[in-house]
Amino acid sequence: MIRNCMEDIVNNVITIVLNDYKEMCKCEKCIQDIKAIALNNLKPLYAVTSEGMVYSKMKELENQFRIDVINQLVSATEMVLKNPKH
Repeated sequence: MIRNCMEDIVNNVITIVLNDYKEMCKCEKCIQDIKAIALNNLKPLYAVTSEGMVYSKMKELENQFRIDVINQLVSATEMVLKNPKH
């Protein structure tokens, strides 16, 4: 089964970013909006095999890669904070 590993990475990092936003609504709708915006601005990281999954986990450990994900999540959080959909 094909899988976008970037979704897993965003799911792992989003809690770190949201901890810095005390005033941010953390309802499911807002969190899903943040994830969708960030994922639309990040390069997909597809894997089919377990080796591909391991590669994506290794990629997650790279500093610049992690910074890029955090930057996109911060940007998406700011967007949703200013314009919540509920």
